[in-house]
Amino acid sequence: MVTTLTPEEVRAKYGKMFCKALYTLVDEKHGKARVIETCSARGPAEWDVVNRRRSGGVINVINIEGTTIIMDVTLGEKEIKFGAASAEMGGQGLKACRVEGDEVRTTWYGIAGASVGIGACLPGCDTVLRTEFPDEFKIGGGHTAHVDIFTPKLVRVIIGVDDTDTKEKGATWATSLAMARECPYGHFMEHKIIQLNPRCPTKTTNCVATAVSFAIREDEVPKLIEFCYDYIKSHSYSEDAVMTVFKGLEIPSALRKFGWDAKSIMYKVEDAEKIAAESGVEIISVTGTGGIIGAVAAIGCADLGTEAAGVAEDFQ
Repeated sequence: MVTTLTPEEVRAKYGKMFCKALYTLVDEKHGKARVIETCSARGPAEWDVVNRRRSGGVINVINIEGTTIIMDVTLGEKEIKFGAASAEMGGQGLKACRVEGDEVRTTWYGIAGASVGIGACLPGCDTVLRTEFPDEFKIGGGHTAHVDIFTPKLVRVIIGVDDTDTKEKGATWATSLAMARECPYGHFMEHKIIQLNPRCPTKTTNCVATAVSFAIREDEVPKLIEFCYDYIKSHSYSEDAVMTVFKGLEIPSALRKFGWDAKSIMYKVEDAEKIAAESGVEIISVTGTGGIIGAVAAIGCADLGTEAAGVAEDFQ
């Protein structure tokens, strides 16, 4: 038997805790998911990162950015290993991540104080749908506890944008950021300024494109695309504005290479169209076609971290 509680019921029982958001983005084609958790302080997030990494389970990669934990996980179930130090140090881990219809079930284990995190903190977050607690669940102390947390199944959509400005007016990065912040669909996740070839003869000033990413329900993706199209069209100063759309957690390696090489190579439009077709990138002409190369390259660079903002010479 289990007891099912909503976030409101969890907060009524344990009080308001520290998790601000919990999202699960899935890529079923590649059998993976990304679990993103935003904490209200860095200390608990750092402790969680170290302990979850130690425990293994379905977690492949786990990192922290500010107070946000980003976990790339395998869909399915794997045993967790708290290690010999668990009795003295406590521990926390993610044992399973499964897609169930339009929801994602994640199974969390915690020992000692870590049971507060998985039993009160995460389940009390407003982005959670509900949490199942087994009858033997006990929070805190020396107990080992587990829960199943249900969240909406989300996908990652990246929108690439280029050539919304002219030499006299506008800035693509600013237009894209305003667009992402005002978008009423999904959850705005990242905004990336993509430095491209500064020697491009058709550039405006800095030769940059932009990529913005969203975590969104699959059925809302068409609305997201429509909103972004309309926003760019109404805010573009250029007759060459283009947007691109990519859905998924894994950017193909050939597309990543194209994005990186676009910082030094003068590609042709046909090159961008070819790699887009091969990589599942949709090209949408908004006011013209001049921004195709930059908008495709923006998708390729979206996961390059700080390298997206520079050229090769910056990282030698």
